[in-house]
Amino acid sequence: MELNTEIKISTDPIFRRISKVMPEMEWKIHAPLIHKINKLKKEKNALILAHNYQTPEIYHGIADFAADSLALAIEASKTKADIIVMCGVHFMAETAKLMSPNKKVLLPDMDAGCSLSSSITGEDVRLLKKKYPNVPVVSYVNTSADVKAETDVCCTSANAVKVVESLGVEKVIFLPDEYLAKYVASKTSVEIVSWKGTCMVHEQFTAKEINEIKELNPGIVVIAHPECPPDVIDAADFAGSTSGMSDYVKKNQPKKVMMVTECSMSDNVQVENPNVQFIRPCNLCPHMKKITLPKILDCLEKENNEIIIPNNLMHRARLSVERMASIGR
Repeated sequence: MELNTEIKISTDPIFRRISKVMPEMEWKIHAPLIHKINKLKKEKNALILAHNYQTPEIYHGIADFAADSLALAIEASKTKADIIVMCGVHFMAETAKLMSPNKKVLLPDMDAGCSLSSSITGEDVRLLKKKYPNVPVVSYVNTSADVKAETDVCCTSANAVKVVESLGVEKVIFLPDEYLAKYVASKTSVEIVSWKGTCMVHEQFTAKEINEIKELNPGIVVIAHPECPPDVIDAADFAGSTSGMSDYVKKNQPKKVMMVTECSMSDNVQVENPNVQFIRPCNLCPHMKKITLPKILDCLEKENNEIIIPNNLMHRARLSVERMASIGR
């Protein structure tokens, strides 16, 4: 599809908004796809949800709602759309299905996984529960429906500490991110039994790298995700969830900032904070980058890649996510 007058008129406002992070030559490829997707989603009464790690042409170009995992789960539960297209990874699409079991939930690429989600199974959780009887299980939302079904309450990085403390117990099993578990343990007196899972994006950062960036950029503010190793968090000026990081930049407007997280996060936050200079040593999530405009269009046209969750898992898994949503941030 060529960039004709109709497409140009409908997409120019989007390009003007994101032109600081996207070259015009690249935009010419994206604009016709964005135009077609935005028309098709209206025709099909489809809602497009996008995680903060999606690229700007998806995040700003076609998403009806773009946010962190917790907000996406809540939005999925409220929608009146017939179809939900999740621009994120598999566990996010499963979570959307759990929150809207009667909706058709589509994932543009079924191979868009997560190193944390793949690090643990429902059977692993059952074995842990036998080892630690009567100890409640808190699972990060970055887990499969199979794991969520064995979980008392889910959490995100935005509300992990609040969720743990809401249980009013002395010990919890916290799964599967060992670094997020250490972060939570540093913020609460509750004893944390953790798992050896890690995020393949955040575990690559090092304190040495952070300190070198600070030396080269005097006055820079470094904000890190709590999935990072503890020494990285210690080297940072602030640690928080994706929503927390974005809110920090909006509120404080640092002259220069480094976001220690997935690459597209900086691009998306920069669009909303044009006066902040972003320094971008970052790591790409290969799973998030499997989601592209052509795949989204194909998925929406054919209504394929539908998320199906067995009935025996649906109710139990949904309860743990609903409890998370009720606790909030």
